[in-house]
Amino acid sequence: MAIVRSLCGQCAVGCGIRAVTDEERELRLEGDATHPANGGLLCARVQALHDSLSLEGRLLHPLVDGRRQGWDRTIAMLARRLAAVLTRHGPGSIALHVGGGLLTEDYYVANKLMKGFFGSAHIHAPWRGAIGPLQRAAFGEDVMATSYEDVSRAGTILLLGGGAMREHPVLIDRVQAARGDTGAALILIAPAGEEQGLDPDLHLPVAAAGMAPLLRGLLLHCHDSGTVKQDFLARSVAVPKGFWEGLRPGHDIWSVARACGLSPAIIRDFYDQWAADDRSLSLFSGEDGDVAGAMLNLHLATGRIGRVGAGPFALGRAANGMGAREVGCMADSLAAHRGFDDEARASATRFWGARALVEGPGLDGAAMLRAMRDGQIRALISIGADPAATQWLDEARSLVPLSIRATERMDAMGEGWSVLLPSAAWIEKEGTVTGMDRLVSRQRRLFDLPGEARPHWWMLTRIAQAMGWGDAFHYERPADIYREHVRLTAYRNDGARLLNLKRHAPISNPAYAELTPWRWGELPFDEGRFPTADGRARLLPMGDQPDAAMS
Repeated sequence: MAIVRSLCGQCAVGCGIRAVTDEERELRLEGDATHPANGGLLCARVQALHDSLSLEGRLLHPLVDGRRQGWDRTIAMLARRLAAVLTRHGPGSIALHVGGGLLTEDYYVANKLMKGFFGSAHIHAPWRGAIGPLQRAAFGEDVMATSYEDVSRAGTILLLGGGAMREHPVLIDRVQAARGDTGAALILIAPAGEEQGLDPDLHLPVAAAGMAPLLRGLLLHCHDSGTVKQDFLARSVAVPKGFWEGLRPGHDIWSVARACGLSPAIIRDFYDQWAADDRSLSLFSGEDGDVAGAMLNLHLATGRIGRVGAGPFALGRAANGMGAREVGCMADSLAAHRGFDDEARASATRFWGARALVEGPGLDGAAMLRAMRDGQIRALISIGADPAATQWLDEARSLVPLSIRATERMDAMGEGWSVLLPSAAWIEKEGTVTGMDRLVSRQRRLFDLPGEARPHWWMLTRIAQAMGWGDAFHYERPADIYREHVRLTAYRNDGARLLNLKRHAPISNPAYAELTPWRWGELPFDEGRFPTADGRARLLPMGDQPDAAMS
């Protein structure tokens, strides 16, 4: 019998668990009372860990064209075929799909291999949402401005969409606890019926289409009523020319009331209540770009950011989406919160010893499928479970001559792939995860790997070694990857980027094994300075969605 402190890993909250295991794959779970993300709370999603105990239906050996084959032969064959694709069709001919439930170490190796050695940024990550590019455009870096502790310090909590209760019930439990402990007011903006179980102090039954106009109207109200912090704007935020004039049409209280189907009196009550409390925390989905952009503008213009108990808190749906964003495992960033400018590319080339560093952002989604149909992309690697991408993956693997999928189970999603690789289930993984609020925690395996199942980082490392890049892919354990990731965040970082994990650069293997949760970034933007060239944030023009490229 063993007691292991690990993570639930079923959503982006990053709840800690305390697991009691034995050699018969028996498992007892409870919340880890010492973990900052949940303080012992758990929701029903943890049942997924029990469901993954069974080995029935597991893929336990590599399959090549439907036939069982050993790892050594499979790796050698993949190295030959991928090398042939690169030789014949060039750097942009290989694409990657990544699920949202991988460990940071998996994402790091995948991103390094794709962008530094395959020379491709074609990475499909459908779980990433809109918030990353928006925070880069507004703040200068993709940094979450708030933390879970702000929930218990806020005076007013604004929650957009009752779906948050279903997606992140432990976070909602914290909200309700804060209301009882500190008297925080809860304002809910959600369609009628979604307030069930929340008992908000104020509920505005607004459909999804009305949320962005409602928030823009609130910003206009704050401007006209003097709630906008003019001194903070002058010192810390750049306002686009004509921003306020462009905001005015269609965002007066009466126009917003018509758009939302509510009375002007209810709209005004909401506006006055929110404007009156400097300790306002906003919880909203990072999926909708219009809503997220309006929320960032609202907090920047009112100065309700970089302070305790206030700020925008974007909710993600991927278990380790923040870890993926930290290492840059997406089509629109390079690595360690850096873009594709010449300096960043030169630094990555030197640090990685890259053979063919990618030149710019890649394709994802529908654009990637078009490139496959046109024959520009000839190989696809898919790692990590991603139920939301089932249809996309089914089409994508039929469009390329070489399709490789790492998967836990031999189910319908495994049909039609050139190669299937047996991967570790969550309860068999070792590495780190970053929660929504920059909290880094250790995922520890609860059971040994069954059959020939292997971690994703191990598979990609072995492929890279077989292709002749062993000097750059020398990893023997997750701690090796973590140390390199940490060093890269600090490499040539003179303070211009907040993501800097240098305190862990010398971490030993035993210290990594015992790593306790820690948050990077402390209180971002607390001095009103942002990681931009002039130290100022930017208000986002209405409807202006940043493109995939990072500046």
